[in-house]
Amino acid sequence: MQTKSTILIAALMASAVLSQPVLAQTTTTTTTVSRPAMAMATTPLNIRSGPGPEYPVTGAIPTNGQAAILGCIDGSLWCQISYNGASGWAYSQYMTGANARALPPVSYTATTGTTIVRPTYSGEFVAPVASAPPMVIAPPPSTVQTYVVQNPRPQVYLNGEVVEDAGLPANVALTPVPNSEYEYAYVNGVPVLVEPSSRRVRYIYR
Repeated sequence: MQTKSTILIAALMASAVLSQPVLAQTTTTTTTVSRPAMAMATTPLNIRSGPGPEYPVTGAIPTNGQAAILGCIDGSLWCQISYNGASGWAYSQYMTGANARALPPVSYTATTGTTIVRPTYSGEFVAPVASAPPMVIAPPPSTVQTYVVQNPRPQVYLNGEVVEDAGLPANVALTPVPNSEYEYAYVNGVPVLVEPSSRRVRYIYR
């Protein structure tokens, strides 16, 4: 099943500079795994360049997409993964079917002499409804996309990963989109469309 989210990495680069934390050049230290664990994404899931929401989105795993887990950071839900030949990091709360903890742990270490500025978290996501069927919504009109990208909002960081149907806490300000049923915010490095009545994420621009 293809992801419903539109890939906007290039279009968002300019606005992301204004709101992203400053990131240092980093390197990944891993343990070689002869047989990685295979896992399935339970929702369209971001692939990031590092283990945290402050790192840029480099792609996405679609719902039911199969990815290889190479290992996870000890004491964290962030795991190094490989999907369609590309490696990155994904939040394992939204992956199932593998005992990733049986793999040797991996680490992510900043290059000597550099510093990573971590974001200040403003709260937690409200978990998606576990029993709800996968959401199917029509892609919003291109005019909505244009407005959201051209009118960035202050970046908000929440613990975990932003996924469709996750709820935003009350302290996250939402901005109306002209001539649309949705409002929007910039959360964990990406703009999201939100249903105002439920405050649930309905669309993610990556």
